[in-house]
Formats: sequence, structure tokens, C-alpha cells
Amino acid sequence: MAERSTAAVDVADNSGDDPLTAKADTTTADGAEAQDATDMSSRNTDGERETAEDPAIRTPELHSGHKLARRYRLEECVTRLDGFSSWRAVDEKLRRAVGVHILPSDHPRARSVLAAARASALLGDPRFVQVLDAVEENDLVYVVHEWLPDATELTTLLASGPLEPYDAYQLVTQVSQAMAAAHREGLAHLRLTPSAVLRTSTGQYRIRGLAVNAALRGITVDRPQRTDTEAIGALLYAALTQRWPYENDAHGLAGLPKGMGLIAPDQVRAGVHRGLSDLAMRALVNDGATASRQDPPCTTPEELAKAVAAMPRIRPPEPEFPAAPEYQRTTYQQGTYGRVQHPGVAVTQPVPPPPAPLETRTGKALKWAVSALLIAALGLGSWQIADHLLDQRGTQSDPGTTQPSPDVSLDDKAAPQLVPLPVRDSREFAPDGYPQDASDAGSTHDGDPATYWRSKSYDDGPDLAPSVKAGVGIVYDLGAEKDLSKAAIALRYAGDHTTITLYAADGLSPSSPVKAMPKIATGRTGGQSLEVTAEKPVKSRYVLLWMTAMPYTTGDQYSRAGHKQAITEVVFSGQSQP
Repeated sequence: MAERSTAAVDVADNSGDDPLTAKADTTTADGAEAQDATDMSSRNTDGERETAEDPAIRTPELHSGHKLARRYRLEECVTRLDGFSSWRAVDEKLRRAVGVHILPSDHPRARSVLAAARASALLGDPRFVQVLDAVEENDLVYVVHEWLPDATELTTLLASGPLEPYDAYQLVTQVSQAMAAAHREGLAHLRLTPSAVLRTSTGQYRIRGLAVNAALRGITVDRPQRTDTEAIGALLYAALTQRWPYENDAHGLAGLPKGMGLIAPDQVRAGVHRGLSDLAMRALVNDGATASRQDPPCTTPEELAKAVAAMPRIRPPEPEFPAAPEYQRTTYQQGTYGRVQHPGVAVTQPVPPPPAPLETRTGKALKWAVSALLIAALGLGSWQIADHLLDQRGTQSDPGTTQPSPDVSLDDKAAPQLVPLPVRDSREFAPDGYPQDASDAGSTHDGDPATYWRSKSYDDGPDLAPSVKAGVGIVYDLGAEKDLSKAAIALRYAGDHTTITLYAADGLSPSSPVKAMPKIATGRTGGQSLEVTAEKPVKSRYVLLWMTAMPYTTGDQYSRAGHKQAITEVVFSGQSQP
């Protein structure tokens, strides 16, 4: 049950009256006016609301164990309403849990759901739960999305009390920035409720159901940016007060007292951060600031994100460390061992300081031994020097002898001088058509260790599954054919393990497959640096750096936990040209 509430996509209306400006379509497919969902609803085991289905909409007959595309095996139905259903499923190809929305292809919202899912998938922002697939097949339309078993709904977090100021600050910062990025691409959420926001084990907030939840519910609005901004303000208000900022109870939270209107969070609960309280009001009161709040309202996520950035940063609380136990002297340290203690008489005899290390009996013996060894070494060295000088004098005084010239062996020859080979250009190599981070390939040779190119996260590893991804890499242009001997590669993540192979390519966009390219060298490491050295120099202008194994690491602001790697700097070395 905990996993279901964490990963299921919220597509049902969890409140009695929707306080936001978004309103669902009020007519059914045949034009008849639909009844109020509030009067027709009942709650399922997840706390979501199941509405009575329109008899004109055919509901697909599905069950646990059913497979879609011979790949996605349905496990548990999470939501079933309005002719569609949401499931927890298993991707048998990649051996991972996923979520699936299913509706018949003749459903009146099927086309809009497909369009919304594909538009959301193109955004590719890791701050949103990613759409993995959107397909119409066998009279069904289904949307496959990520399943995050290690994440917790904001609804669950608020059930135990309001958030700390730092956590609320992180919530409004990350959610407002994410929605600002989505609106720049023309995407809106329109169903941004506490159950649509998840917090991962690393503290990152992720938003699910971008565009898709609204399409499934048939929600359209005239001012989508204002709707999403008010929703973020409501989330912040709830995080600060553990109250829903409207009169009706919703999302497991009590509403405000009836007849009082909207009051500031710092007037609802003592100890609320004043800056965050003002921010929530500026997002909620979009018709203008109240008399006590002279700052202008925020009507778009972009304006809200800028307002958050302008306020003083709230730092995380200092960690609390347990106090060290008080040091207690023993009776031996007090110099009373073996002495008779008389009642009422305190022994205050000071402890004599220990002698210096070399003043003890052992230290004095060690000094004499070292002195004797030094004298013997000096005498032996002086005798060897005098003997060598006498031999040279005797050799020089004999005119009939000649000095043989020493033989010069191959080992005595100077090793070839290696010099750095500058990189003129680079390009990510994705033969399967799915690049990782194509825009940042140049960050691997810009001389700045703070910039990097990164891969996506994979469930299989450390060695990539060839059926999913044969490898990831970058092609470098050295400007002209060079004798390449070595590559020094700086990595972002350590762990078991990273494997990189260098190949001689025929261009920045190689025409031949990796297996057909001449292999230069292979290296493997568990650390953050790797040197790949060729047995003998290889002449090539284009070099492919091909990564086939990546360590497991935790999630961050760019990607989820999994097998992944990032390259910060690559320096090629070769023999200097005559």
C-alpha cells in the first residue's frame, strides 16, 4: 500500500471543490451534460476518488498478468475511472517497475492524452517523472512512465506535520523552477496537487503527470500559467501550515475556518518563516497583494522562481552531534595505586611528567647505536671514494692502455617524448539514435574540471546490457593525423566499475560500427581517473572514446539513481612530430 501511494500517478480529483481555476469539461462525448463529480464519487483504497463511469465509454477488460506489447506485464490496478485505468506494471525487457495509463483508442480523450504524453516525453527534464512510451496498439492507447519506489508523496510527508523551513524552501524553489522550464516549452500541469509532488531519498522533488493528468481528466484553462502558479502557492501554504488554503478539506488536510477568507500562513501557525509566508500569499492572491503585503503578486512560475531567488537563502539546519563523554581519571592516574586511602583525606599528589623519549634507558641505547652506524657508514664511504680515485690515477698514468667505450644498449635510449594533443572538435556518438548529453560533449576538453558530459541512468550494470545500450561515447577531432599513445580521463563518479575503450574512427560522425573500428586500447577503473595507454602509438585524426561499463551511484538534480558516469576532462598524449 505504501508503494502504491508513492508511485501511482494522481489522476483523480482528491478534493470536494476544486479551488484552482482549472475546470474539467462539463459535457460527455455525446454532448450530454455530466453530473458533478462530487456527487458521483467514492474513494478507493488509495484515497483517490473513483467517479462513476460514463456508460457510453467502453472500459478495457484488463487483469493482473496481462501484457502490453509483449513487454509490460500489469501487476496491480491503482485507479479506474472515466473509461481509463492506471496500473503498476513491470517492464520485463529492462527488469524494472513502471506505471501505465490505459484507455480505449476510441475514448474521446485518447488523441489528447497521446499528444500530451509525447510532448512531455520530449521535454526530458529530470525534475519531472519521465514518460517512457506512448503507444496506440490493438484498440488501446497506453502511456508508460517511470515508477519511483524510493520517493514519498508530499501528501504523506504532510500527514506527520508541516515541513521545516529549509524543506519548504527547497520545495518551492525546485517546483517553481521546474514548472517555469515546462511553461517555456509550452507545457502546463493543471493538476499540481500534493499527490503529484514526490520527494526522493536524496531530497530532490519530482513532479509527475505533466500535461498527461490534465489530458486524462479533460481539463483546459484560459490562463495555464496562473493556474500552475496558484497551485504552487497552495503547496507552499500547506507545507508551512499543514492546512489547505481554502475552506474545503482536501488531500488529507483540513481547510481554513469558514468565513475567514484567505489568511497568511504566519497567522495560521506560530513560528512560520515570514519570507516564505509572504511568498505563498503572493502566489495565491493573484488579483493583487493584500494591504499588509506590498510586494506585487506572482502570476507565472517564472515570476515566482525569481521571487524565490531574490529572498535570502534558507540554510539547512546544523547537524546535531552527540556530546562526548566526560573524561574521568582512574586511581592509577592519580598516583594512588597500592596506597591506603584514609577516609576523609584526599590525595592530591601530582603525577610526574614522563621523561622525553630519548632520555629513557632505551632511548640512550638507541642514540649510541645510531651514532655507531653513522660512523661506520662514513668510514666505508670514504674508503670507497679513495679507492676509486687511486684506480683512475693509475689508469691515466699508463699511456699504453685505452679506456673502452661503454656499450650502448636499446634500454639506454631515451624514451619518445609525449606531448599533449589538442582537441579541435568533439561530438557525441549515439549509433542507436538516442544521445545522452549531446550539447555538453565540448565540456570534456574545455580545461574546466567543473563542467562535464554525463550519461543517463541505467538499471543494468556495471556492464551495459547490449540489448538496451551497447555503449555511450564521444568522438574527438585532433585536427590532423597524430601518433596517439595515451589518454588521461577524469571521471565524476567512483565505484565498481568504469570501462572505456579507445578506437580510431573515420570521422566526427563515424560511418562504420564500433566493432569494425581499429581498437587502440582499453582501460578499467573503480576511481575517478583512468589512463588508457596503447601498446604502440596509433596514427589517427579521429578518436572514439567508448564507455561500456558504469558504476552505480545515487540520484542528483540531473538524473535518478542507477548505473551512470560523467566525464569532466580528457587529455590525449602522443609522440612529438619531427
